[in-house]
Amino acid sequence: MKCRFCSTELVHIFVDLGSSPASNSFLSKDQLNKAETYYPLRLFVCEKCFLVQIDEYKKSDEIFNSDYAYFSSFSKTWLDHARKYVEMITERLRLTSKSKVIEIASNDGYLLQYFIEKQIPCLGIEPSSNTADTARKKGIETIVEFFTEDFAENYIQDAKKADLIIGNNVLAHVPDINDFVTALKLLLDDNGSITLEFPHLMRLIEHSQFDTIYHEHFSYLSLHTVRSIFKKSGLRIYNVEELITHGGSLRIYACHEKSHQKNLESVNQLLDNEAQQGLIDLSAYQHFQAKANRIKNDFLLFLLEKKRLGKTIVGYGAAAKGNTLLNYAGVKPDLLEYVCDAAPSKQGKFLPGSHLPVVNERKIKESQPDFVVIFPWNIKDEIMNQLDYIKEWEGRFVVSVPVLEIFD
Repeated sequence: MKCRFCSTELVHIFVDLGSSPASNSFLSKDQLNKAETYYPLRLFVCEKCFLVQIDEYKKSDEIFNSDYAYFSSFSKTWLDHARKYVEMITERLRLTSKSKVIEIASNDGYLLQYFIEKQIPCLGIEPSSNTADTARKKGIETIVEFFTEDFAENYIQDAKKADLIIGNNVLAHVPDINDFVTALKLLLDDNGSITLEFPHLMRLIEHSQFDTIYHEHFSYLSLHTVRSIFKKSGLRIYNVEELITHGGSLRIYACHEKSHQKNLESVNQLLDNEAQQGLIDLSAYQHFQAKANRIKNDFLLFLLEKKRLGKTIVGYGAAAKGNTLLNYAGVKPDLLEYVCDAAPSKQGKFLPGSHLPVVNERKIKESQPDFVVIFPWNIKDEIMNQLDYIKEWEGRFVVSVPVLEIFD
């Protein structure tokens, strides 16, 4: 395999998590007796550009189809994040009713709905038809399509270019990252801005976040590598912010190379920080496998010890994070009884690989489990507050990443 950015041959393994089904390929009851397709979940790091990437990938149109089960609006924390972003960027870029905002991978309209409230024209581009349908019901114009260079070239023939292009947690999801960034350049007005958010590879390594690795994530990104990718397409990163979302993310601000936007010191500061953390040296990538193994083994030990004591253990959050951990650890319903999730699209289905049933939160109140494992640890405070009632029967919360913790 060659690097999907610079075409260097890949020989250095970052982490190998075995094989598993795609993390959002939930199963119906009828599908439980049918064969599942497993894909390698092994990452390489490029010795030239330091892009961390999956070695084989499931085709995008097989993942982001009409059955795609992730709806952004089911997290209050994420909605608050989106609303605050819209307030900030509207003021910073002085967006008005004459501006144009385009979001790539706009999901169910979780973010663009706040631009609609401000009467700022916007468009969503979303490959999953079921989430796009939800956005349209909110009055958001949405095109069901994958965002590519060909799409951008066809679109700009008849439409105004964007003053702002937004992409939250999408850059890591595209198999052809060069094509995607070139498409951004084509769609961007001469003095427009792009903001992209993505999990920061430096934080993934620092906090042992191996469960953020799944087939939908083709790339794992540092500012160093992303700046090189953008530069190749004639785009310049002029600002960067570190965010707490998803365990530590970056929000980059980019523009055309000759835009009037001035480079801010934040870019050089973070590049220096990444260099100090060793991200432009292969040695920083060589010990991650041991971290993943430790977390997996500690989680399994917890499950086995509590089950031997006759305790009941359930999960909350049928998230991709949880599926990576469950499949790497080989957990089945004998160790974890079920997983609750707020999204109706997931309820009544079964997790890929582990075949754990996904149920409504009511099940927790009915069964009163001893432990609730929170898989989306990045919003654990929101979930612990929501499920605070488990203290009535002395139930306890568990988070396994970056270290196993039990909360009273």
